[in-house]
Amino acid sequence: MNIQRSMAATALAGAVALGTSTLTSCSDQAGADSANAKDVTASFYPMQFLAEQIGKEHVKVTALTKPGVEPHDLEITPKQTAELGESDVVLYLKGLQPAVDKAVAQSGVKSVVDAATLTTLEAHDPSGHGHEHHGEAGHADGEEGHGESGADPHVWLDPVKYAEVAQGVGAALEKADPGHTADYKKNTDELIAKLTALDTEFKNGLKGTAAKTFITTHSAFGYLAERYGLDQEGISGFDPESEPSPARIKDLQVIAKKEGVSTVFFETLASDKTAKTLAQDTGLKTDVLDPLEGITDRSQGADYFEIMRFNLKNLQNALGAK
Repeated sequence: MNIQRSMAATALAGAVALGTSTLTSCSDQAGADSANAKDVTASFYPMQFLAEQIGKEHVKVTALTKPGVEPHDLEITPKQTAELGESDVVLYLKGLQPAVDKAVAQSGVKSVVDAATLTTLEAHDPSGHGHEHHGEAGHADGEEGHGESGADPHVWLDPVKYAEVAQGVGAALEKADPGHTADYKKNTDELIAKLTALDTEFKNGLKGTAAKTFITTHSAFGYLAERYGLDQEGISGFDPESEPSPARIKDLQVIAKKEGVSTVFFETLASDKTAKTLAQDTGLKTDVLDPLEGITDRSQGADYFEIMRFNLKNLQNALGAK
């Protein structure tokens, strides 16, 4: 599927002339903006990044998942759940973090944005082959959002889908804070333009690679693989902490030989033990492919765009880009 939205930037209507504003009045205004900022709680880094990029000075963003914590393992205290209820806006991705789903339901917060409803989710086979489309509500009937047979929640790793989510987040912030609608629109348009450019970089950068198959720690890259004509083979399923079976390891050894795989990818927040053992047993190299579920000082960049470009470079090296 190849959903594209119009990414044209909208001119900011009624731009305010700076005139002869003094530095003092600017700082007073900044203080006022800070005091009136909307409290936005984001479940984990990809949601936090959207809130910060679109809200800028009009929001104060708190992330539930702290740097270095594997999002799937997050636990939330009753105190955090109570604090969640005091947020102006809660931004999360239903199906990725069960503890967050439960806390949001219990918090009573009025303005909740579920990123899974802002784009179309699909059920990707964790082994890398086959997918099903799901409707705008995000999840198939009778399926959990995050599981071996459920809808794949890792939409932020596809720049096109992430742009669709950004559009919805922008609209939600406009609704929560109509006094700054023009700013939210402008910031959303600028972010979508950057994501469109990133999509073009990936399309061009992964065109005509010698190999199409890559092996990674967990099956986070289904949307990215589908978008750019690649095949993902996950060592574990959607959950990076699940242990692969001996049969799965054997399958991957066969696939690596058949498909000309050169590299086994591991990630910064999950254990690299299985990936490195598989690489050693098959004589393959290892490298990092970051699912961007959190950023630490070990990450290969400081924000979403930097790390996605490192991912592109590492994929190009592994797949033999021309």
